[in-house]
Amino acid sequence: MRLYSGLSPHFILDTARNQIAEKLRTAFFQAYRYEPSPGEVNAWRNSLRAVAQVFETSGLKDHGVIVEYQLPLTSKRLDCLICGKDGGGDENAVIIELKQWDRCEEAVGDKLVTTWMQGRPREILHPSAQVGQYQQYLADAHTAFHEGPRPIGLASCAYLHNYTPVPQDVLYSDVFAPLLARSPTFSADDFDDLQAFLAGRLAGGEGLATLQRIEESKYRPSKKLMEHVSGLIKGNPAYVLLDEQLVVYEKVMACARAGFHDRRKTVLIIRGGPGTGKSVIAMNLVGDLMARQYNAQYATGSRAFTETLRNIMGSRGAAQFKYFNSYGDAETNVIDVLVCDEAHRIRKTSHSFYTPKAKRSGKPQIDEIIGAAKVSVFLIDDKQIVRPDEIGSVPYIQERAEALGCRIQEYALEAQFRCAGSDGFINWVNNTFGIERTANVLWDARDPFEFRILDSPEALEAEIRGRVAAGATGRVTAGFCWEWSNARPDGTLVDDVVIGEYRRPWNAKPESGRLARGIPKSNLWAHDPRGIDQVGCVYTAQGFEFDYVGVIFGQDLVYRFDRQGWVGQPEHSRDTKVRRAKGQFVDLAKNTYRVLLTRGLKGCVVHFIDKETEKFVRSRIESG
Repeated sequence: MRLYSGLSPHFILDTARNQIAEKLRTAFFQAYRYEPSPGEVNAWRNSLRAVAQVFETSGLKDHGVIVEYQLPLTSKRLDCLICGKDGGGDENAVIIELKQWDRCEEAVGDKLVTTWMQGRPREILHPSAQVGQYQQYLADAHTAFHEGPRPIGLASCAYLHNYTPVPQDVLYSDVFAPLLARSPTFSADDFDDLQAFLAGRLAGGEGLATLQRIEESKYRPSKKLMEHVSGLIKGNPAYVLLDEQLVVYEKVMACARAGFHDRRKTVLIIRGGPGTGKSVIAMNLVGDLMARQYNAQYATGSRAFTETLRNIMGSRGAAQFKYFNSYGDAETNVIDVLVCDEAHRIRKTSHSFYTPKAKRSGKPQIDEIIGAAKVSVFLIDDKQIVRPDEIGSVPYIQERAEALGCRIQEYALEAQFRCAGSDGFINWVNNTFGIERTANVLWDARDPFEFRILDSPEALEAEIRGRVAAGATGRVTAGFCWEWSNARPDGTLVDDVVIGEYRRPWNAKPESGRLARGIPKSNLWAHDPRGIDQVGCVYTAQGFEFDYVGVIFGQDLVYRFDRQGWVGQPEHSRDTKVRRAKGQFVDLAKNTYRVLLTRGLKGCVVHFIDKETEKFVRSRIESG
């Protein structure tokens, strides 16, 4: 989808007559059914006039131009793309990222700089890094740039038409030299250099045929991208399958291969509790399917888990790792196999609080997912639903798959690969919380999995830090019973988790801007070693595993002997959506603590704020 396309003479004339912004505004409303912001319209007016002047003075008057071109299966849009032939007759296209910046400073993090947006500093990607990612994504995902005997060549640059560099400008520092070499960033002083960059790739003109080829081509990942992602997954020892995992994997692979050639859609449901290897199976499916040249994608509802995978896979591999809400505008069967991990996090629809009313289709999110793929694989644990707007469950997936006429296959995972392989610990947690009746009424302290209750949060943190110092992985987590503050103006975090003399911050909020040195972004808290300095909640811990986990058990869920059961205390919760869940509150709180307690591979230590609750749990531990 694009908001504007045509030949460069028409584009230049539209900007000269001050019509380009209005044409884009109209096209935006027709595409999205709501109005663009005044700031975006003003940016179109200013930036496109600047780039049109470059085209005109460079003599680029026989070229195709696309403005606001949406990258396939993303919400990202390219500012401008110009295409044509070079001096030797080869087809080329250049992506131009347009910025109205006038100042820039250092930031903490690779490929990041700080600029000012809406009156406050924000850490964002260096323009060369941003446009370079767009180039890689389009080259890998759009058949015009990687299929056929002569794919269209693709280059990229950024044009900061209001920016005047200063001596030792951070934007052009040596640390960014590789990015600048691949995708140059041109300032207001680099008009002639930008002209030369474009002319070297587009001097031959004749852009109409190239423009049509780009607009008529389809989304499909390149063979090189498939091999790249597959190689990263298969080369990672964390993704080795064992025993029952491999059995289920082989069954799913066979169904996926058969379903790909079936005119009827196939839905596969894989049920399994914490530590049964659902994510390991998911990654192996994506890796092996892509190695066999299937267009396979991985999707989840967890921002932290998805962003961590993208960080591990690198910017190129990130193209195949999506969210459940990524498929609202996808064409039918555009994906061969879509692997949906943590499918219990599927929501009713893909729109959020911030989605304009005009764009809220009301179509079930699961229908979007199933519609986008020939084969859909759902890995799920019904007992990990921790928010009222998460509705994924085996019965729900079955119901929608049947309604859509899909063939359904179901498998179950039983073997435990987390918690030191202890089925007993998972079963004991389920029994203790009244989630599921099991034979494990008492916890046997002789079990290989280490479980202990500690008297203070200081002792709990000291235990986890000691394990980490010895080479293990570990994190401190807590129930959402304390306020979660925004970062301070200097990027430091507020000590929100206060228990007596114990004071620690939560991990940073997802929307946090510039963070102080040594503080990881929220999405990377579980993976970044510096996450040991903050307390994580269920939203940053779910989906991850550590050698040892510490859990601070708050007062939102307590056990009362006089009532012989678990009691919800929503007044102690700071999770606004869960607090308002009324009849669901107790079940959601139980699931939350079940998730936190089962993050450990080797051990778990707990501190209870409520002593009656601690007394009950201790009564369920076999002494001696």
